[in-house]
Amino acid sequence: MQSENPTAAILLIGDEILSGRTRDLNAHHLAGVLTSVGIDLREIRVVADDHQVIVAALRALDRHLGGAWDMVFSSGGIGPTHDDITADAVADAYGASLEINAEARRMMEERWARLGTEITESRLRMARIPVGATLIENAESAAPGFSIGGLHVMAGVPSVFRSMVDALLPRLTRGRPVVSDSIRVERPESEVADGLREIAAAHPRLSLGSYPFREEDRFGTNLVIRGLDAQEVAQARGALIRRLGL
Repeated sequence: MQSENPTAAILLIGDEILSGRTRDLNAHHLAGVLTSVGIDLREIRVVADDHQVIVAALRALDRHLGGAWDMVFSSGGIGPTHDDITADAVADAYGASLEINAEARRMMEERWARLGTEITESRLRMARIPVGATLIENAESAAPGFSIGGLHVMAGVPSVFRSMVDALLPRLTRGRPVVSDSIRVERPESEVADGLREIAAAHPRLSLGSYPFREEDRFGTNLVIRGLDAQEVAQARGALIRRLGL
């Protein structure tokens, strides 16, 4: 699909995802949000809680560091424990010092005071923000995320992650939302492949995909047409229906 929309990657950070202990929900949620506002998600990467691996991934992904994409959204590794090393790795990648951010500390201490929560050194780790970064509000638990370069750093807990996405969304540069249409065909992929290939070649600005399914003893295919021009998507859909004799 041809597009001039901003591009993005998602970076999931955490040994627990790679080990299979935790099932990621954040990338799925964010992918839908980005699609709805015209930001083209091009890559999802998962890395371990390893300082140098995180730094290398950021350099490969963020265009501000010579990487591939306009924006990067990270999830995980900004909590209070020793293995929450995302902020340290980000500061290293962007050449920034890491300090207790006064505004982040204020927001957190106000919440802790309401809850009667003790202020500890471990909890204050969550106020460590690279100098020059912009905070991302966290309505769920106060400890903020932050943005630096083309990177937006958010928590791994799904409810907190979603809260941060909601706060961040108005700040993002948007493009044209993708228009999507689908056709359900009660035939296997092998019987629709030639027709799909022909229509895809005739509409290079669109993305046409096939997704097989099985229901009891029947095979079928969902054909999906995606693009930025609703009229062209509709034209391709009509052409595909005629080509397949539906």
